[in-house]
Amino acid sequence: MEFTKMHALGNDYIVINEFDGEKVKEEEKSYFAKKICRRGFSVGADGVIFVQKPTSDEYDVRFRIFNSDGSEAEMCGNGIRCFSKYVYERIMKKNPLNVETKGGLRVSEMEIEGDEVKKIKVYMGVPKFKLKDIPMVVDGYSEDDEFLNGELELKNPYLPKVKLSVVNVGNPHAVIFVEDNGIDLDFVRKHLDVIGKEIEHHKAFPERINVHFVKVLNPNEIRIITWERGAGYTTACGTGTTASVIIAHKLGKTGNKVLAHLDGGDLEIEIKDDGVYMIGDAVIVYDAKLINIGW
Repeated sequence: MEFTKMHALGNDYIVINEFDGEKVKEEEKSYFAKKICRRGFSVGADGVIFVQKPTSDEYDVRFRIFNSDGSEAEMCGNGIRCFSKYVYERIMKKNPLNVETKGGLRVSEMEIEGDEVKKIKVYMGVPKFKLKDIPMVVDGYSEDDEFLNGELELKNPYLPKVKLSVVNVGNPHAVIFVEDNGIDLDFVRKHLDVIGKEIEHHKAFPERINVHFVKVLNPNEIRIITWERGAGYTTACGTGTTASVIIAHKLGKTGNKVLAHLDGGDLEIEIKDDGVYMIGDAVIVYDAKLINIGW
């Protein structure tokens, strides 16, 4: 099986072209992703992206992504930039690109030099804040309420409670500002495996959640450490960066155009009247042929 390895800000993916036909059987995709993403034993990646034909004419192409734990995600910001570059350079020279995702329509506009995609600007849609859209279940709140800088009890020995906000940008995110919790990013890095995992699996989130720890540097810049649902620590998260800027702006911490610094690099996010836009690059690392899944 041929595949392409790509990354966006260090968030790495195995891209499989199924535009002209199925390469991995539908019922085996979850198991396949779990196997091939295991570092040291197989190819290794944060997830597997499948390029497929769309299910209706309103889209140009269909984006599907499976996390390294085998779960299928609704959307992925870094993943869709990799996907868009791959589709333009390998399948169809269409710009902008209307992409079908489980989280709804996403539109990719690409900055092209020659035939190479240098930068991708993705329309990330309109954020949803109601608890039914996350989903989130918490005492004292109805499904139509928003949860902004609310408090959740935790069971770990390092952080007994946490103030966080939630938003859905095609997939669900919990955003935690370190300054509102009396902690710093060094504390987060030291205990991320425990705290990130606990929040991801908290009973308040029946479908689990992505978790982001944010430090506001100034009204135009933030720094983020990410714990992704189904993948754990990652060097960057596009939807998570989008969610972090949306919440920061909604709480009056930043303006509507923000530069976000992640461990893997920087992303630009802009909030406009019609929704939110994410701007960043993507890299094709290599093409290869899978001989054996590895284990």
